[in-house]
Amino acid sequence: MKIKDHFLSQEIFEIHETETQGVFKTAPIPTNISKYYESEDYISHHQDSGSLKEKLYKFLQSFNLQYKKTILIDRIKKNSKVLDYGCGAGEFVKFIENDFETYGFEPDPDAKTAATKKVSKAKIVDNINFIENDSLEAITLWHVFEHIENQSEMLSIFHSKLREKGLLIIAVPNPTSYDAKHYKEFWAAYDVPRHIYHFSKNGMENLISKNQNWKMRKIKPLVLDSYYISMLSEKYKKSPLFWLKAVVHGTISNVKALFSNEFSSLIYIIEKK
Repeated sequence: MKIKDHFLSQEIFEIHETETQGVFKTAPIPTNISKYYESEDYISHHQDSGSLKEKLYKFLQSFNLQYKKTILIDRIKKNSKVLDYGCGAGEFVKFIENDFETYGFEPDPDAKTAATKKVSKAKIVDNINFIENDSLEAITLWHVFEHIENQSEMLSIFHSKLREKGLLIIAVPNPTSYDAKHYKEFWAAYDVPRHIYHFSKNGMENLISKNQNWKMRKIKPLVLDSYYISMLSEKYKKSPLFWLKAVVHGTISNVKALFSNEFSSLIYIIEKK
């Protein structure tokens, strides 16, 4: 499948299924991939611009932050150690820092600076090797895992940092959702080449089942993602009344997913064996 980088470069990339059924990879991966993040509009580190897109993102984000926090509160004890890997500008670490002993890691220097300024109790670390092995109760990756090329290596590192039965919580877009099928090559969550990997629900389950160090515990939806992704997809299509069409197709996607469990984005709650 050929996908254009609608967000920035307008270059064409391809997506191919890997040896793990249901897991797909972008090709080619640029050697200078960092330049594909160099935009003031990139959501990981953009500042308050007052744009409609940003206002909608912030509105949906406030609900998502509480939802994500609840996932942790329901599963681990208060004041447990939590790492948000790829913490961006620090919204989530800031949101949970009063409930947990919170760490954040962010490789992008601008986003890391923003996160460091934002938090008061959380620690933004330069390298997760500074975190003691077998010390964390949870590691979260909110729309980060799809950006990581050396996933096997990172899964091994995450495993070493978690305590026994600690949780790895991964949220990624779902290319077998209704909105992905509807928008096809315009689906904003392909986001090539920044998204190196793409995981169907079955694909993530296959990936985890192949790894004897992990056990899939629960899969939960990120219901609001369908609206934001649909809005961006409509804008890529240059649709008039893009916001109205986004509401319609975002709603259709969620209603269909009530029966299929194929939501636009899915959260995988994975336990360390």
